[in-house]
Amino acid sequence: MLEAVLLMGGLGVVIGGALALASKVFYVYVDPLVVAISDALPGANCGGCGFPGCSPNAQAIADGKSSPDSCVAAGPDVAEAIAALMGVSIEAKEPEIARPGCHYSIEDTDIKYLYEGLSDCRAAALMSGGMKVCNIGCLGLGTCVKACLFGALTMGKDSLPKVDPEKCTGCGACERACPKHIIRLTSVTRRIISEYTEDECVTPCQRACPTGIDIREYVRLIRHNDPGGAVQVIKERNPFPTVIGRICPALCEVACRRQYLDEPVAINHLKRYACDIEMNLGKRVQPYKAPATGKRVAVIGGGVEGLSAAFFTARLGHSPMVFESTALLGGLLRVAISDERLSQSVLDWDIEGVLEMGVKTRMSVKAGRDFTVPSLLREGFEAVFTATGGWDNRLVRGDVADVATVFPGGYLLIDLLRTDIKKGERIPCGRNVVIAGGGMMIPNAVKICKELGAENITVLSRKPPEKSSYDSITLEAIQSRGATVKYNTGITRLYGEEDRLTHIEYTELDSGKKHLLPTDTLFLSSGRFPELVFVRSETLDSEKEQSDSRSGTLRWEGVEIYKEPENCREQGLLSKGDVISGYSAAVAAINGGRKAAASIHSLLYGHLPEYPSNPITKQSILQGVNHLEGVQISPRNIMPAADLSNRGNGELFKGFSDEMAVKEAERCLRCGLICYERSKLEEVKEIVV
Repeated sequence: MLEAVLLMGGLGVVIGGALALASKVFYVYVDPLVVAISDALPGANCGGCGFPGCSPNAQAIADGKSSPDSCVAAGPDVAEAIAALMGVSIEAKEPEIARPGCHYSIEDTDIKYLYEGLSDCRAAALMSGGMKVCNIGCLGLGTCVKACLFGALTMGKDSLPKVDPEKCTGCGACERACPKHIIRLTSVTRRIISEYTEDECVTPCQRACPTGIDIREYVRLIRHNDPGGAVQVIKERNPFPTVIGRICPALCEVACRRQYLDEPVAINHLKRYACDIEMNLGKRVQPYKAPATGKRVAVIGGGVEGLSAAFFTARLGHSPMVFESTALLGGLLRVAISDERLSQSVLDWDIEGVLEMGVKTRMSVKAGRDFTVPSLLREGFEAVFTATGGWDNRLVRGDVADVATVFPGGYLLIDLLRTDIKKGERIPCGRNVVIAGGGMMIPNAVKICKELGAENITVLSRKPPEKSSYDSITLEAIQSRGATVKYNTGITRLYGEEDRLTHIEYTELDSGKKHLLPTDTLFLSSGRFPELVFVRSETLDSEKEQSDSRSGTLRWEGVEIYKEPENCREQGLLSKGDVISGYSAAVAAINGGRKAAASIHSLLYGHLPEYPSNPITKQSILQGVNHLEGVQISPRNIMPAADLSNRGNGELFKGFSDEMAVKEAERCLRCGLICYERSKLEEVKEIVV
């Protein structure tokens, strides 16, 4: 008996020791912050946050991979409680809802194959693409509806998903379940900063429009007698719709699919019709804005691009202010177009709409004279965008004789050469000078810089040596004056301290390697200053950053806005896609302003502006059609001209009447990628007879 007791006691000691050792070996530390966040969450485990339950989301929040307001099942009080645990504050959250991107169901489209027994879109997508000829069309099996956790999605009678915005929480479950990315989350911010991709159903006219307006939708609204709704759709991408309705080159109409049968839809005239109703009624229709962020942004230049950048920046929730060197906003539109095509009252109407969006202005102030980029950053602006226009703007303003500078140490090469010829105002060259581009005028520029005191002169050329514009004589002249030529390079960033430029960053275009080059003065061989966004510099080593923080030194950097889709892989200033002397049309300048706003928004939150992986470009290979079937011929409605005998100084054209606008809108085929609206069979038969 005693032996049994001792044996059992011994086993207990051994097991206890083993358990104690195991508790040390297999001990799992539980972060109290994660526990606290998990306790604050509602415990719904719905997956709407994108994580498989509340505990993984709590861990993601603690790790900074998810935001304090990521729980779609909780209210703002939970988000504030979690933010307090994290020691951060949260901005007002912009609502996101799902929106389908397909307009024709499988019942309306040509059938390619029939698959029996498939009830899931993902399975159908794997089987040679599914039932539709269109390779990105909705498969109509309702997998997104099954994935919705909140009952916000249903399949309509047309076999397309329908979204209830009251129930949609923006969790993204439907977006993740759709194999063709037909249904996606959308918001004001997403719509402003997004670029169209090759897996989206973007109509030919919309792809051709420089601003990317949803033309199909606004024409549909006009067709259904809703010009106000049409204006709101137009202003999603264009803050100058009344102006553009008069002067646009209408590239959208060149791509209109109706040209295969008769004539393109009068898209631009329809835009003018809807916007003229708004103007004549005096009741402005404005697009939606994101919640206010409290972030101040300065825009230098009150032309079309600058005002557009300010408009879209305001819609992103920030507080922009435009700095204009003249007494009137509008840039070249104010002086370069006759009143017969664009009256001052029409221009003023659209500009007033930009200001009503929340854009402030300071007039008759000039960069380099009344303020500088660093002074604006010191004033509290968190970003500064330069949209000063080109040489043509200076001609109009009468500023050709003056040396222009927009940012510290930055000048145009043409000003350097002209001041030397006239022996007038001399540009202060520092010890280190960089000249970007320049061609055959470089030897003369190097000579002038030497005379002005430059010691180290570097010429940056985007071309490789074998394609350089410098012949042997030019190259010898450059090098004999002590300058160094670096080929196949592009300037990707500027750095400065207080009111002086200190460095430029250049990138080797073949290898992608980046280098810093000490620079006091930068000369650009272009007809305008580049479009740059300046922010406080955060790319500092810790020791230098602490030193500057104690001394109050302002350090800044200038980043180029992202380029057009065709040139999105280009790096650096003066690349193929950069504007040299001005935009080809005002509508293109508007899109430049939108891109600037998207870049500003990214930089304000610490991200470099970038493109999606597969943007639609002119080189994109997309499905399309080259003829129409089953469509009735319908002649284009011609916009009536004004009575020349009584016109005076009025406009040349009167615009569409209500009846003409609706009739013209009915000519729209409501195209998709390859789909379009066919006429009724009886209508087609009447034509044949």
